[in-house]
Amino acid sequence: MLNRVVLVGRLTKDPELRYTPNGVAVANFTLAVNRPFSNQQGDREADFINCVVWRKPAENVANFLNKGSLAGVDGRVQTRSYDNNEGRRVFVTEIVADSVQFLEPRNSQNNQSSGNQNANYNQGGGNDYNQNSNRQQGGYNDDPFANDGKPIDISDDDLPF
Repeated sequence: MLNRVVLVGRLTKDPELRYTPNGVAVANFTLAVNRPFSNQQGDREADFINCVVWRKPAENVANFLNKGSLAGVDGRVQTRSYDNNEGRRVFVTEIVADSVQFLEPRNSQNNQSSGNQNANYNQGGGNDYNQNSNRQQGGYNDDPFANDGKPIDISDDDLPF
């Protein structure tokens, strides 16, 4: 049996950090994850997915992410239920995150309007690079060699297979 979820999306509001009576940190947040297709009107829709993370990663999420931050979540689906104040049973489905990756630097929220976005910035501090360095405002090109016009010379020794 397998219960594994990987999501990439933007936080819809600032994370809510709380502590259990035993002092264990827990953070709740909602990710807006775009669907890979458009609806009949041609609009892109998103799913709003509730996530929960525990202990030190919860404190990191609360300290370093805020509304609009791009984050990657790796975890599992969990369902639970409880009785609310009116005595009705409430069912909750959420993602319990094993890890949360910060996919852009903290200050990039201020630079989004200028088209500068960095990717693969994570809480471990590895692989920080500018994925979109060839983008220009008003459009972008996915092929970093498109405007070069020169053939690419790769020797067989450079290939991983």
